[in-house]
Amino acid sequence: MSLSRALLLIALVVIFPLQWFGVLAFGGHAGHVVHAVSAGLAIFGAAFLLSWAAEAGQVDIPQALALAFLALVAVLPEYAVDLYFAYTAGSQPEYAPFATANMTGANRLLIGLGWPAVVAALWLARRERSISLDRGEMLELTCLALATLYALFVAWKGTLGLVDAILLLALFVYYMVSAARSGHQEVELDGVPGALAERLPTAGRRAAVIGLFLLAGATIVSAAEPFAEALLGIGRQFGVEEFLLVQWLAPLASESPEFIVSIIFAMTGKAGAGLRALLSSKVNQWTLLVGMLPVAYSLGGAGPQPLHFDARQVEEVFLTAAQSLFALVVLSNFKFNLAEAGMLAVLFLAQLFSPDPEQRTWFSWAYVAASVLLLAWSSEHREGMVDILTQRRRGAAGHGGA
Repeated sequence: MSLSRALLLIALVVIFPLQWFGVLAFGGHAGHVVHAVSAGLAIFGAAFLLSWAAEAGQVDIPQALALAFLALVAVLPEYAVDLYFAYTAGSQPEYAPFATANMTGANRLLIGLGWPAVVAALWLARRERSISLDRGEMLELTCLALATLYALFVAWKGTLGLVDAILLLALFVYYMVSAARSGHQEVELDGVPGALAERLPTAGRRAAVIGLFLLAGATIVSAAEPFAEALLGIGRQFGVEEFLLVQWLAPLASESPEFIVSIIFAMTGKAGAGLRALLSSKVNQWTLLVGMLPVAYSLGGAGPQPLHFDARQVEEVFLTAAQSLFALVVLSNFKFNLAEAGMLAVLFLAQLFSPDPEQRTWFSWAYVAASVLLLAWSSEHREGMVDILTQRRRGAAGHGGA
């Protein structure tokens, strides 16, 4: 990509944060809808700016630090909204369900829409029906397995406390340190990050990266609370359940840029890279995001006591963990095809439009049953799951693409 085209794209995306600053300065009496749309678009744009800056910045910082930083900024927009709810719940307990809603919605969107979208884009663009994962994804799958099993335990006990935070954050640190040592995370920069890294002089590149980070950071910090409160206000104003607005609209704003980038990867022949980006984000959200919720809750005034789930929160966490378990089993043979993607998407959409608690509980058990049946039926998946849990590599590595 030429530098002029990259700068034009940046300028177009910068419009999203700038319109929010305009609303913030002059739209104090605007309604909840205006604030929700404006702040949501600002977070959407900030997520793109963060992604571009983080990728371009890898040129100037050590790989291990780059990996840790990338893992954090990839989910920073999501964290800002979710941690706001958790922090506020420390002094206003009625906000506690919204922290769980936002976290479970973001996690289920990644698997239910994000992963299938990569395979669908690959098929539409290149008529290829499956992705073969490289054995380099073993680390991500192992950490996803451990986090998923722990999430099932959290759903069973119905609380999320500081001990859980320590264990989940330790798993995140293990994941990042192991990834930094493995040596297979080299990223080929293209698009806007590639243009910034390759076509700007060192001083100009660093200034651009710092500027994008500062603008995106200021946008997220200023928009997170108004966006969250505007969603709750819309629910009260129009009689829409606040829990559902927080669960689905907030993650859509923060996750969409990552989905778009992964889809572009798939359409340009790098479907393995696109799926791996979403797989890494799933690990980050299951470990770092979930682990930070009780920390924010405690700092918000609750002290060392755990975040207690009501019946609905238990149901949501169980459903999210069960979906994660099934997706993990599907990937345990290091392949992901169009039929499997369709199955994940159909199950996600079906439970999305089934608000009845009993029906959603049945969906959770359906995910668990499907996982057990697939492992019982397929020796390839059984052997792959053993390899994932034991970090054992066998056979030839895949191609990491389609």
